[in-house]
Amino acid sequence: MFALIGACVVIACIAWGYHHGGGNFHVLLQIGELVIIGGAAAGAFVIANPMKVIKATMQGFVKILAAKSYGKNDYMEVLLLLSEIFTKIRKEGLVSIESDVDRPEESKIFSKYPKFLKNHHAVNLVADTLRTVMTTSIAPHELEALLDNELESVHEEELAPSKAITNIADALPALGIVAAVLGIIITMGKMKEPPEVLGQAIAAALVGTFLGVLLCYGFVGPLGKNLEYIVHEDKEFLNVLKIGIIAFVGGAAPQIAVEFARRVVPGHVKPTFVEVEEAIRALKK
Repeated sequence: MFALIGACVVIACIAWGYHHGGGNFHVLLQIGELVIIGGAAAGAFVIANPMKVIKATMQGFVKILAAKSYGKNDYMEVLLLLSEIFTKIRKEGLVSIESDVDRPEESKIFSKYPKFLKNHHAVNLVADTLRTVMTTSIAPHELEALLDNELESVHEEELAPSKAITNIADALPALGIVAAVLGIIITMGKMKEPPEVLGQAIAAALVGTFLGVLLCYGFVGPLGKNLEYIVHEDKEFLNVLKIGIIAFVGGAAPQIAVEFARRVVPGHVKPTFVEVEEAIRALKK
C-alpha cells in the first residue's frame, strides 16, 4: 500500500510540475517509446535471471504490495515459542521435543503460533538446529558457526530478486537513450517537413530519455531497495532465533536464553523485559 502511495506521489508531482510549466501531456503519450523501454527491460530481465529468481521476484512484488513487516507481536510470539521449547527441554530432556521438531505443524507448542508456522525459513531453522543438537555432540561455538553460514546463505538467496531488479533499474536510462536514438532516426527521415512537425518529432524522441530516467529513479530502483529492506528484516528475525538457541545450548537457563534473544530484537519493535516476563507468566498459567 505504501509503495502505491509513493508511486502516486511521484506521478502527481511530476505531472503538476510539467503542467505548471505549460507542458503538453499529449506529447508524453508515446506508447511506442514505452513499449521499446519496457519490452527491452523485461526481455533483459528474463535473459539475465534463472526461473527461480524470476518467480522469487514476482513473490517479492506481492510482499511489497502487502507492506507487511515484523512487529512487536511477531517478536513476542517467537520469544514465547523459544521459552516454551527451552522450558520443556530443561524439564523433560531433548528427547521430549523430538515429535515437535519432526512435525511442527502437528506440535502442540508450534500450533499455538500459526503466524510463525507460516514462516518456513524460521520453522526450518528451529527444527533443524534442535535436530542437530539432539543427534550430535556439537559444541556451542560450532553450532553458532553453522547457523551463521546458514543465515548468510539464506540471506544471499533472498537478495537475488532485489539485485535483479536493481540491475534492470540501472539499465533503464540506457534503454531510454536507445528509444530516443530510434526517435531521432525517425525524425531524420522527416527533414523536409515544416519546423513544427520536426519539433513534435524531436520532442517525441526525447520522451524516451525522460521515461528511462523516470522509471529508473522513480519506480524500479526504489522497488529493488524496498525488497532489500524486506530481506534484511527477515535476517533480523532469524538472527533472534539463532541467538536464543545458541545461548540455551551454551548452558543458559530458559529465561536467560530468551533474554539473549530479546536483546537483539530491533529497537523499534523490541518488547520490554517486563512485557516478556509477564507474557511468559501468563503462558505458564
